[in-house]
Amino acid sequence: MPERPAPDLPPAGGAGDGARMKAVLVLAGAVAFAAGPLMVRDFSGFEAGQFPVPQDRPPVQPAGYAFGIWGLIYVWLLVHAGFGLFARAEARDWDAARAPLIVSLAVGAAWLGVARISPLWATVLIWVMLAGALLALVRMPARDRWTGQAPVAIYAGWLTAAAWVAVGLALAGFGLTGPLAAALIAVPLAVAMAVIVQRMRPQAPEYGLTVIWALVAVVVANIGAGSAVVAVAGVVGIVAVGLALRRV
Repeated sequence: MPERPAPDLPPAGGAGDGARMKAVLVLAGAVAFAAGPLMVRDFSGFEAGQFPVPQDRPPVQPAGYAFGIWGLIYVWLLVHAGFGLFARAEARDWDAARAPLIVSLAVGAAWLGVARISPLWATVLIWVMLAGALLALVRMPARDRWTGQAPVAIYAGWLTAAAWVAVGLALAGFGLTGPLAAALIAVPLAVAMAVIVQRMRPQAPEYGLTVIWALVAVVVANIGAGSAVVAVAGVVGIVAVGLALRRV
């Protein structure tokens, strides 16, 4: 019998067409995610009246300037996705991180629209985004630091802070705790998660530095008219994450 032709195989060390398709989906997700603010304009966080118990100047909320980091995250994720498609499409180490990142970006593309309607569902979805981002960070190779690992690290770092802020807002906004208690629950838990993740991924200091950026903004928001106790908790958190970074 004539021998059957050997099937086409991906290049040595490569992951084949499936990996390339995932690389395309990462780029599509990054584009859709970055386009979100263009579709839902003037979103600056949950409005006080969206909760059964209105949240006016909640102590868990970082100062507004800190949200400017989203511009950097959007652009850097686009760079990550473009480099991944055109330079690392079939790389097995890159491919390992793509599936959870695709999920995170796909949910993120719809997040602003959901947040306009339901802060409760937005809180659930931001945890889905965070789970995908953290899994992608853990799987992301250390090589190609500035085009590969760093964009995912700052994305995961900001989502760590944002997810716990959302929890704090939900606790107080739905009357489960007062605003101060909610902040004193959310901030230490955010710090604990950040320290654990940073120790798991010591080669990605951008993660911890982004969490510190958010904690500084919490301190700034609570200086003066805010809560001194929450400001102190933020400072303690900055020190804790900083110590985790020193072990990098």
